[in-house]
Amino acid sequence: MAELTVVATVVAKRECIDEVRRELLGLVPPTRDEAGCISYTLHQDNDDPAVFIFHETWESEEALARHMGTPHFAAYLAAVAGKIADKVVHRMSRIA
Repeated sequence: MAELTVVATVVAKRECIDEVRRELLGLVPPTRDEAGCISYTLHQDNDDPAVFIFHETWESEEALARHMGTPHFAAYLAAVAGKIADKVVHRMSRIA
């Protein structure tokens, strides 16, 4: 099975940057402990603090699907409801 790379961009509403940041940071430790998670890193844009980017590597699509069904992911979604201005998720395969 080929590894799956995910690059997810989350843009917080200006008035919610600190709250969204806290929730995103809270996802990192439990996600890194999940079966099938190879790497899970969070970045914040140096010029626009509302922009956060996850770079994730998963063993498979199935591992990512399991992640999206975890209680900590559901809690994150509930906590940031109405606080996100935009979100774009790219599922990618390494080609070189």
